[in-house]
Amino acid sequence: MTTQYSFKKVFGINTTQMELFEDVAKPLVEDLIHCKNGLLFTYGVTGSGKTFTMTGSPGEGGLLPRSLDMLFNSIGPFQAKRFVFKPDEKNGMEIQNQVDALLERQKRDSQQSVPKTPSSRQRADPEFADMISSEEACKSENVDEDCCFSVFVSYIEIYNNYIYDLLEDAPYDPIRPKWLGGGTPVRNNEFIPPQSKILREDQNHNMYVAGCTEVEVKSTEEAFEVFWKGQKKRRIANTQLNRESSRSHSVFTVKLAQAPLDADGDHILQDKNQVNVSQLCLVDLAGSERTSRTKAEGSRLREAGNINQSLMTLRTCMEVLRENQMCGTNKMVPYRDSKVTHLFKNYFDGEGKVRMIVCVNPNADDYEETMLVMRFAEMTQEVEVARPVDRPICFLPAGRRHRNQAFRNEFPRRLDEQGGPSLFVMLYAYINNITEMNLPALPPCEVVDPADDQTLPRLIEVLEKRQRIRQMMTEEFNKTAYTLKSMLQQFDSQLNAKETFLHDQQSKLGEKEKVIIGQRTELERLEKKSKTLEYKIDILQKTTGMYEQDKRSLQQELETREQRLQRELSERRRMEQRMQGMVTDTKLKWEKECERRVNAKQLEMQNKLWVKDEKLKQLKAIVTESSNGSGGGCPTERPERPSRERDRNIGQKRSASPSPLPTAPPVHPMHRRSHSAGGEKWVDHKPSSNLDLDTVMQPIIPNAIKVSTPSEKALSKCHKYVLRHQELASDGEIETKLIKGNVFKTRGGGQAVQFTDIETLKQEYQTVTDQSLTLQLKSGQMRRKP
Repeated sequence: MTTQYSFKKVFGINTTQMELFEDVAKPLVEDLIHCKNGLLFTYGVTGSGKTFTMTGSPGEGGLLPRSLDMLFNSIGPFQAKRFVFKPDEKNGMEIQNQVDALLERQKRDSQQSVPKTPSSRQRADPEFADMISSEEACKSENVDEDCCFSVFVSYIEIYNNYIYDLLEDAPYDPIRPKWLGGGTPVRNNEFIPPQSKILREDQNHNMYVAGCTEVEVKSTEEAFEVFWKGQKKRRIANTQLNRESSRSHSVFTVKLAQAPLDADGDHILQDKNQVNVSQLCLVDLAGSERTSRTKAEGSRLREAGNINQSLMTLRTCMEVLRENQMCGTNKMVPYRDSKVTHLFKNYFDGEGKVRMIVCVNPNADDYEETMLVMRFAEMTQEVEVARPVDRPICFLPAGRRHRNQAFRNEFPRRLDEQGGPSLFVMLYAYINNITEMNLPALPPCEVVDPADDQTLPRLIEVLEKRQRIRQMMTEEFNKTAYTLKSMLQQFDSQLNAKETFLHDQQSKLGEKEKVIIGQRTELERLEKKSKTLEYKIDILQKTTGMYEQDKRSLQQELETREQRLQRELSERRRMEQRMQGMVTDTKLKWEKECERRVNAKQLEMQNKLWVKDEKLKQLKAIVTESSNGSGGGCPTERPERPSRERDRNIGQKRSASPSPLPTAPPVHPMHRRSHSAGGEKWVDHKPSSNLDLDTVMQPIIPNAIKVSTPSEKALSKCHKYVLRHQELASDGEIETKLIKGNVFKTRGGGQAVQFTDIETLKQEYQTVTDQSLTLQLKSGQMRRKP
């Protein structure tokens, strides 16, 4: 089945990070510099490459480091000093003068508990330097030079619909707390849960994270160092689909504050209303996943549920926005159902440009999840976001910074140009000013009358006097100038000697600098190697931690399965013992039953044989008697039963004699008579719980009233009482006891029983070694002996 989806642009597997940045992220950075907000997030199933697209890897930087590099390449010469811009903790910015900024810097340095802003004077991170090459560096050309800029970054994550600050320097680690043996997280011997942040709305109705740490950075390296610090705290876990699966939504915010220069182009305009703050949010959404495939349990299952729920809320908001725009409805968009949609509510309402990158994994196992992602991404293209309005900064004339800088460069150059012979000219002008101050003042020179002969002589006299004073001062000046010139020549010679010495020292310093450069190169190489090793160690530590967690979970599962196996084995042993007991009981029961049937059959056959013998004897006696009667009538005696060894051996096993013929007297076998066989009436008490035994000998009591529960009425009619009591003997066989007693009347008119005797009926089994069995009756007990 083939399904087609339409998008604005599709990037293949051979697309580089630079090409993706040029088409997607570069316009957002341009808008950020021009006071416009932007939102860029990656979306897709787990393991589709969202984090790689956003962050990249050494040698191939992602969208985030490239955006930072372009921003600082563009505004680098126009950045304000540290702490000139200060966040007001209400999603706004305040402006401080140079003195307050210096005091703030000293205050921050003196407070050890406050996290220090990274210094831009530190050497560049070799790992980051490898991410973006100098050939791929880019900058924006349309930067307002009459403004000063400052960059602030923050990094948060949304985990289980709670917001956590990844840059907060807490005294404990809120992402991975230490645990006691009982499963209680502990820090400094007390339980402290991780503190989440809340969302608030500023005066412009924009959403922001209250109390979030915002760090001022001055270079790309500083910003990436802050990002890497927070990245180490981000929650990742091992699942069946991804070894390092993001378990939270991460939001890296780049906030750019800019304010115009004053009319002189020298200092920042101290007006808070002229400060413009724009921000670019780079969001790495956690991947949607199905728990049936990831085999998630416990906390991983809860994390997957919250991730899927937040992504479902994002889809619902987009669908409602699309329906409102296309159908003209005014349904309420459920932004507050999830922290992700609530935080970026302003972007969807038109406060900035929104870009979404859909990451697709061509794995066949992700087909269903990928289809849902593609369907949602295609639907979001139909949602229209209002274009933000350009915000003018001020109405001061342009080019203020350039003119101020030109003046600063031209003034030293003019002074350098006038540092030679023109110095005497300046000095001469200065002396002339002094001379004019010491010379006598000129008299009035106005001639009114032609006959005036006093004004001109007076003027000539003053002028001659001024001329004499000027000549004297000129001669003194020349002497002083000659002395000064000789001194200058002496200084010049000394300066030439110093310059020669300085040149020698500079040549030596150049050699030393070459050595230092070589050592610095080696040091950078070692630092780069150290950074690479630290990166590998960090990855190995994460992998080790995940393996240890997997090991603990597998050990727990193994222990659980071992306990379950032990229970099953013990249950099986108990079942085997029970079945063996049942088999043994059944076997003994059937052995007794078979032996009883065989004995009964043998006894029956012996009785039949004895009956036949008796009949033959009687017939023989009749024939003999008839022959004697016909021969003389001599009386003959009745023939005795022939004695046979076989009859004697089995005679004791007969329980009753067969019915003889009418002509023959009955033969009664000898047996011991029970004491209960008298003529008295008996109350035969047999409880209902007693079992019927298949023994040959059974207690038979004539004239007995059988009851299961004795009553006074039954006792008043009888003289004797017997109780049939069954109990389990020491060998495991059932033993029946006949407890006998006499019934007598009491003075109150009732009945009482006095027990006098106990008879016991017990059955024992032993191994039969031959076919001969002996039946022994003694004291009411039956035993079989070989």
